[in-house]
Amino acid sequence: MTHHDHGHEEHSGDALVEAARGSLTEAGEQWTGMRQAVFEELARHEIPASAYDIADNLSRSRGKRVAPNSVYRILDLFVRSNLANRIESANAYLVNTHPGCRHDCIFLICDDCGKATHLDDERVTGALRAAGHDAGFADVRPVVELRGLCDNCAA
Repeated sequence: MTHHDHGHEEHSGDALVEAARGSLTEAGEQWTGMRQAVFEELARHEIPASAYDIADNLSRSRGKRVAPNSVYRILDLFVRSNLANRIESANAYLVNTHPGCRHDCIFLICDDCGKATHLDDERVTGALRAAGHDAGFADVRPVVELRGLCDNCAA
């Protein structure tokens, strides 16, 4: 996954799981075994993963059925807590590699391979925030999705 530098500390592997655990517990939530399993499974995916993908993979690895509904509830908590981002157009989720950081996201999603790249462009998101405020909205947080073909698929 490609990220553009924007002053946030990026995490991966065990450090990512620790950062997520710290962020969630600081928010007053419990870091349960199931939440950790869902987070680790989501973090393994290079492309956005659906709750069903995660439930299926966890069911296989744990040897017992994990219900997609319980995965959805955990993913919703992760999105509210900034541990994950929801990619609306794919009905799927992507781990936030700097857990707990609130920032505006622009996602580029390949229609062919499904790879999602995230970038920050303050000119775009700043203009969207200003438009939201002008329309009477407070605490506006843009989430923008652009679909197209990545360099590999376009080649």
